[in-house]
Amino acid sequence: MVEKRETEIKRSSKAENILLQINSKTKLGDLRKIGKDIKKDHEIAMELWSTGEFLPRLLAILIMDKKLLSQDVLNQLDQDMQTHTIDERNNLMDWLMANQLMKDKKNIALMESWRTSPSALQRRSFWYYQGRLRWTGQTSPDNTADLLAAIEADIAQEEPEVQWAMNFTAGWIGIYDEKYRARCMKIGEKTGLYKDEMVSKGCTPNYLPEFISIEVNKRSNN
Repeated sequence: MVEKRETEIKRSSKAENILLQINSKTKLGDLRKIGKDIKKDHEIAMELWSTGEFLPRLLAILIMDKKLLSQDVLNQLDQDMQTHTIDERNNLMDWLMANQLMKDKKNIALMESWRTSPSALQRRSFWYYQGRLRWTGQTSPDNTADLLAAIEADIAQEEPEVQWAMNFTAGWIGIYDEKYRARCMKIGEKTGLYKDEMVSKGCTPNYLPEFISIEVNKRSNN
């Protein structure tokens, strides 16, 4: 393990040159441009990841080889994310899901096995993925009733990052599946999650009764 750390510290000149392009003013769009130029380079990705820094790790995710993301590797990435603030680690996991895990059938299957994972970040990914499947308005998978039963049973005692993703999923189920709409609103009423949350002007609140009503009205007026 010590030897591995020593080799990680001695980064290649290519990795060092990439790191010189990243600073506190670098935006996500800038990272995407850099990633597009690099394309796929898992070795460089791991060098960038070894910095422990948030922006280099976001870039690392973009250029990873999704075929090499086994459960063991994902567990290690998950563990590494624990050194970040809660917002940063949520962003890292969501970025990993959107840019890598959702693009590979094997990794989708892994995510679909994470509902009861001991890792809160992996459970978050399970729920966020289910919500995103419905967010697009496509035909919902046939597991909706099971998901709602699990949300009703578990959301109150879940970790905050997982609660958000479960709430997100319940919201989009309620928006697109009318037969479950009242049930989804009731989840919000019962838990009170996000009821008193302040939201910026023009943003949709996360409180389920309001979130679902606003989004349903948007679609009925279009």
